[in-house]
Amino acid sequence: MTAPGEASPDLATETFLAHRNLLFTVAYEMLGSAADAEDVLQETWLKWAGVNLAEIREHRAYLVRITTRQALTRLRTLGRRKESYIGTWLPEPLLTAPDVAEDVELADSVSMAMLLVLETLRPTERAVFVLREVFDVPYDEIAEAVGKTPAAVRQIGHRARSHVSARRPRGDVTPAETRGALTAFQKAVETGDLQGLLDLLAPDVVFLGDGGGVKQAVPRPIVGADKVARLLTAGGARIPAPLRPMQVNGHPALVLTLDGEVDTVLTLRIDDGKITGLYAVRNPAKLSHMDSETALRR
Repeated sequence: MTAPGEASPDLATETFLAHRNLLFTVAYEMLGSAADAEDVLQETWLKWAGVNLAEIREHRAYLVRITTRQALTRLRTLGRRKESYIGTWLPEPLLTAPDVAEDVELADSVSMAMLLVLETLRPTERAVFVLREVFDVPYDEIAEAVGKTPAAVRQIGHRARSHVSARRPRGDVTPAETRGALTAFQKAVETGDLQGLLDLLAPDVVFLGDGGGVKQAVPRPIVGADKVARLLTAGGARIPAPLRPMQVNGHPALVLTLDGEVDTVLTLRIDDGKITGLYAVRNPAKLSHMDSETALRR
């Protein structure tokens, strides 16, 4: 039986589920890993199930606070794990529902390019930026979540915004522009059209590959249109199956599937009409979530 003044287990469950997508997205943007975000949600639920809801004034704020603290703890652990990671570390890609792309702010915040920018922030800076800039959480609630004063959180937020602004993609790119670039890129790669690729790539384009030491991938960043184009056209003839356009991290991307399993996810960064970043994730541990639909919603 439920003790007097306590909320029922059903209410605790219903409240958690009502905010689950928000909590997952907060954790994912902080960690860049769906698997770790799911673990954080499990930890959040265990703590949430043990509180007296009758004593909690703002359920959403309390849940966000628990999730943020759990994610910060895991983020610091991930930092140590990445130090021994084999090759380049890239965020874990996620299939997203089409309506995520319609929410420009959310799609931008979960894009591979933005997640890589967020990787350059300190853990607390990342938490403050995600909570304030993406979800517009009040400063006093963020302060409680990260264990800082509201004044300190404002300073951290200003510093994080400046850092991100200097590194985020330049200018807005519409989904139609991204699809157009992706279609032209796919055609050039599959036909081995070197000049076609050179026309699409920015002079300082960067190609990153993440195999996690399990799958073959470029061991270090490849920089420059000519180097990247020659690498892609040399490998184009070896693509064993057609690339499929899919919605990944809120944007169009290309996915290679072999024997019913996702083998490679390729996403793009576009600045001023040119491809400035190419990110190929091949680490099987980061692609297991791609086999089932995952949708980010606020």
